[in-house]
Amino acid sequence: MSEIEIRNLHVSVDGKEILKGVNLTVKQGDVHALMGPNGTGKSTLAYTLMGHPFYEVTEGEVWFKSHNILELEPDERSHLGLFLAFQYPVAIPGVTVANFLRTAINAKRRYFAPDDKGISIPEFRRVLKEKMDLLKMDHNFAGRYLNEGFSGGEKKRAEVLQMAALQPEIAVMDETDSGLDIDALRVVSEGVNTLRGPSLGVLVITHYQRILNYIKPDFVHIMLDGRIVETGGADLALHLEEHGYDWVREKNEPALV
Repeated sequence: MSEIEIRNLHVSVDGKEILKGVNLTVKQGDVHALMGPNGTGKSTLAYTLMGHPFYEVTEGEVWFKSHNILELEPDERSHLGLFLAFQYPVAIPGVTVANFLRTAINAKRRYFAPDDKGISIPEFRRVLKEKMDLLKMDHNFAGRYLNEGFSGGEKKRAEVLQMAALQPEIAVMDETDSGLDIDALRVVSEGVNTLRGPSLGVLVITHYQRILNYIKPDFVHIMLDGRIVETGGADLALHLEEHGYDWVREKNEPALV
C-alpha cells in the first residue's frame, strides 16, 4: 500500500516562510481533509507537493514510493501516482478532453516503458466510455475543448474524469468546492466518492465544512500559520463549522509565536 509522507516541510515564497514544519501522512484508502483560514499555507502545500517552481523548499522531505519527490520534476511525480486537482483549472483551447487524456495516459505509460507505442484508439475509446459511464457523464463532454467555456462544476468534473482515467494512488484536491453551487458540489462529490476506495488516498483542502457533508473524511487536520496544529475525525470539521477558528488560535497561540 502506497502512502505519501511529509516530513518537517518548510516552504518560502519570495523569501517569506509560508510552511513552517508540516508533518502529514496520507495512505491509499484514506480520505484526509485539510482545513484552515485563508493564508495559512494550505494551497502552498498542494502546489509544493506537485513541484510548482514558485515555491522554495528550504527544509524537509516528502517521501512517496521510496522517492523523496522534492528531487523529481512535476511530470515524474504525476507518473508515480500523485495527482493535483486545481482550484482554478486552466482552459486549453483547441485540445479536446479526449485528446488531453489520451496524451496523458501515453506519457505515463512511456515513463515506465519508453518503447511503449501508447494506448490504441479503440482501447482508449473503450476506457474513456467506461470511465464516463462510471461518473455518469455525457459522452459529448469528451469532444469539448478542455475547460474552454466550462462552468465551474464542469471544470471540476473534468478533473475528476482525469483522476478516473489516470488512476493516481494519492490525489490532492485544492479547494474543489471553490465557486460551486450546491448542485454542482453534490455532483462533483459523487464523482469523487465513486472513485474512492482502497487504491486511492485523497487529501481534500477546503475552508468549509460543506464539501465534507458529501465526501466524508477519515481524518481532519487544521492548519494555522503554516503548521498543522489539530488532528481529529470528521467531528472536528463539524466543531469548526459551529465554533469557527478562534478556539484553535487561542489553544495554539503559544506554539505559533
